[in-house]
Amino acid sequence: MLQVAIKKKLADFTLDVQFTVENNILVLIGHSGAGKTTILRAIAGLLRPDEGTIIHNECILFSSTTKTFVPPQLRRVGYMFQEFALFPHMDVRKNIWYGVKQHNHTTNELYERLLGLLHIEHLTTRFIDRLSGGEKQRVALARALMAEPAILLLDEPLSALDSDTRLELQAELKKIQGIWKIPFILVTHDISEAKALGDRFLFIKKGRQTAESSLQAKEFLECPNVG
Repeated sequence: MLQVAIKKKLADFTLDVQFTVENNILVLIGHSGAGKTTILRAIAGLLRPDEGTIIHNECILFSSTTKTFVPPQLRRVGYMFQEFALFPHMDVRKNIWYGVKQHNHTTNELYERLLGLLHIEHLTTRFIDRLSGGEKQRVALARALMAEPAILLLDEPLSALDSDTRLELQAELKKIQGIWKIPFILVTHDISEAKALGDRFLFIKKGRQTAESSLQAKEFLECPNVG
């Protein structure tokens, strides 16, 4: 379980959120600039909150009380950025393996498994500029999972894709989360995408959770006023 209770003063408001995530998909919903990406960055260790705690399975990643701050490289948090952040001077294989410390039988098996799950076996020798948007998304997801994260963060990963590709990759994400069984936290402002992917939802407005934040998937899908 991931437990987050943090405050961070930003330019226009103070981010103040408190939530937990089991081994399912939590979707953060809100307008641009609401603080969604700031939450991801705090969990990843790319930003230090002013107050609060971030705890994963009893491991304290951040605590303002005890002055604990685990650096990003030690958190086992995978972060899939909106712009994918792939390396254009490397082919697909090297991008996926980037950051993996050990090359052994176990990691080789994981690599082959990810290629199959994401249907990118035929792309391994291609460079990034020769990939479509959907192919880049799959490669970025494979790279994030190759690090065997305990938590996966996804910042609007499907926003730049056409509708058909988005639907296909939504299904892939759900399938992979079901296999990995780790907390996924996904940022989106697209209500239909949130409904397709989310098990739980957190509505963020100017850094704070709104009343709808306690809705579960069934209630959210049936709510006529959402969006």
